[in-house]
Amino acid sequence: MNIVNILEEIEKVDGEIYERLSPRRSAMKDFYSMGKKIAFAAAPLALGSMFTKAYGQTLPTAVVNTLNFALSLEYLEYHFYNHALLGTDVTFAYPTTAAKAAITTIRDHELAHVNLLKGALGTSARAEITYAMTDFTASGTFGDVYQNYLTFLKVALGFEDTGVRAYKGQATVLKGLSVLTTALQIHSVEARHASHIRQMLAAAGASIKPWISLGAGGIANDTGVPQVDPVYAGESLDVQAGVTITGINGNTGVTKAAAVECFDEPLDGASVAVIANLFLRTGSKL
Repeated sequence: MNIVNILEEIEKVDGEIYERLSPRRSAMKDFYSMGKKIAFAAAPLALGSMFTKAYGQTLPTAVVNTLNFALSLEYLEYHFYNHALLGTDVTFAYPTTAAKAAITTIRDHELAHVNLLKGALGTSARAEITYAMTDFTASGTFGDVYQNYLTFLKVALGFEDTGVRAYKGQATVLKGLSVLTTALQIHSVEARHASHIRQMLAAAGASIKPWISLGAGGIANDTGVPQVDPVYAGESLDVQAGVTITGINGNTGVTKAAAVECFDEPLDGASVAVIANLFLRTGSKL
């Protein structure tokens, strides 16, 4: 999750969110360029200030619910990576120090996102999702997630590809706002996370490309794990803006596999929640 996802979700319950923020473009620009100037630890206060200016002292219930949904996802992702680094039941070995360093970096990013959202919500922040509330085996579907390095990476890829798909569809809504530039910057970094996990899988012996490709049975799930199919639902499309890309202009060299690789598809919030709930225990689901 990121600030762009948050604004998009809030727009669903408050169609005036951009009108509330747009007159403050100068302040928004300062917020989004802040990461280049000061420590990221200061970002929660700035985000909280931004919403206070937009809504006054009290956030609407619908906005609080949206931000807390985002916070829930960030807790989930943080614990997945943190446990892979610190869990006593983690028996797989990182093949290189660089591999462990990459997972550490991603873990740290997720923790920064958690702190960002907690700062924005203040006392309205949901109760912490602890590791005890999670089940990253998905009720046994990935029973060896912390014992088999390949399984761990494939579940990680599912998380990353889910997150990347949630960034889609922002450009038109954000056109004319300084947030658009930052949205694209954040999106590209998240996509690189997913690509790096793919490179780690390839280094571990998996046959996989740096981007989503068409797998067996015409499904764009190249992890090789059928249980991850929901993450890639809709990614096998070869029609964009009403135009069929496969064989476009009579070019038989443009196969469906090539067409699928050229475009990523969005994933709506409800679908993301279904995927996230696979990894939460009963009573903790979103």
